[in-house]
Amino acid sequence: MKRYLKMVSVFSLIAITTSCQKFVDYNPHDSYQVTALDYLQTEADYRTMEVSVYTPLQWLNQVVPIGEIASDNAVAGGESASDVLDFQQIDDFTVNPVNGTLANIFQYAYEGINRANYLTQYKAANPSGTAVNFPGKDALYGEVYFLRAYYYFTLVKMFGDVPLFTDKRLDISSSGKLSRAAKSLVYQQIEADLNNAISVLPTVQVQAGRITKYAAQALLGKVYLYEKKFDQAATVLQNVINSNSFVLVNNFASIFLASGENGSESVFEIQYTNASPYYQWSNVLQGQGNYAVQQCGVRNLNGSSAMPYAAGWSTNLPTQNLAAAYSAGDQRKAVTVLDIEAYKAANPSFNITYQVAPYKNTGLYNQKYLPRKGETSGQQELNYLNNYRIIRYADVLLMAAEAYNKSASSNDSKAQLYLNMVRRRAFQVSDASHDVTATGSALYTAILNERRLELAMEGDRFFDLVRTGQAATVLPAFKAGKNELFPIPQQEVNVSGLTQNPNY
Repeated sequence: MKRYLKMVSVFSLIAITTSCQKFVDYNPHDSYQVTALDYLQTEADYRTMEVSVYTPLQWLNQVVPIGEIASDNAVAGGESASDVLDFQQIDDFTVNPVNGTLANIFQYAYEGINRANYLTQYKAANPSGTAVNFPGKDALYGEVYFLRAYYYFTLVKMFGDVPLFTDKRLDISSSGKLSRAAKSLVYQQIEADLNNAISVLPTVQVQAGRITKYAAQALLGKVYLYEKKFDQAATVLQNVINSNSFVLVNNFASIFLASGENGSESVFEIQYTNASPYYQWSNVLQGQGNYAVQQCGVRNLNGSSAMPYAAGWSTNLPTQNLAAAYSAGDQRKAVTVLDIEAYKAANPSFNITYQVAPYKNTGLYNQKYLPRKGETSGQQELNYLNNYRIIRYADVLLMAAEAYNKSASSNDSKAQLYLNMVRRRAFQVSDASHDVTATGSALYTAILNERRLELAMEGDRFFDLVRTGQAATVLPAFKAGKNELFPIPQQEVNVSGLTQNPNY
């Protein structure tokens, strides 16, 4: 779905009126007031509000760069040590509870949950008590369940124990009364929502970007890996593979072009658009465009009209460590990292000029999401239309390989098969010249290394390091017992009375 409707919070839609008048037959409509009883009267109302549950996905665009900057794949970059300070703190492991980016993610994820809960609260009957039934209603709710699961999964992998509620929206009366549910209980709810979604979702959606049964199965497989439920992960991921609905695109670079969005390898993408250009700098994350694209571009980049790239702010810079991890002949390296000096030398006719990244310069840029000419509009920085590729088929294959390798009755033959499918695409070969033949723990290491190479700059690296217990070894500044989680935003501690994560 390329165009999500931008809707204001349900809270602001409901006008609450009070009156000292004693007219028992008073109708708020007499004063042109809109009340909750006016919502969800028709199928169209349900479908419009369901689209609003998708909208906060777009606002979570900073989760992806965080997943790289907190890892060995990228550095914060920027203009100085104080530029994008939230990223600098995350990069240096000096992050504290007063971090605006983390506070936004926490808030936006719960906005999505609130919207999902509003719909689930009125599934059987609308606010006035009337049942509104229509064909496809169950499938609609499958999308809602998936979205709620995705929002909770984002929260739990970043913050651990978080407030858990599914029966209704939070309102002002909940202020100061919240508590954090154990991570295990949050995962139980995520599993329940995804299984409910799987039972009713179609395998194909008419509108690109809407959630399918396979997207729900793939996300459930990822959730199981985070919980170390490897047998369950292998089973559900095998269902996606057996569907024969996805293929690895031969040309890896094509995946990240505008023409490659929602392609044959796409399982779940967050949709962005610039059809309604956004101009509001005070809420830069809440437009329809992908703000993170502007962040990772080359600073003050200029050149001839033939040069495809646009300028950006030199944040989220790939590391030389990542570039060196690719073997000769691996087509993914050139697609993942752009060496700007090498590119300039190879294209003298472009007459390229640029400013060297002023802070933490690596000489490399995030090629997968580098801003390109013609892919934005309106306020240029705020309206890039690049979709985030959240789950690709290659990710499904690598997750299945990991699950089979780590399951109680391990199947290294299948693990090798799925791992080597990804490697053969990477090296553009159909033979076994780049196949991995290792078994056991060596195969497990090879699978995790392949996840880094395949999914670099797509937001998984830090969370993979944490869930597999590698973070303290790989990341020098990482403090075990603390940095597995980000701090609960201080405003949530102050207003909602939440406890803080350890050692913050």
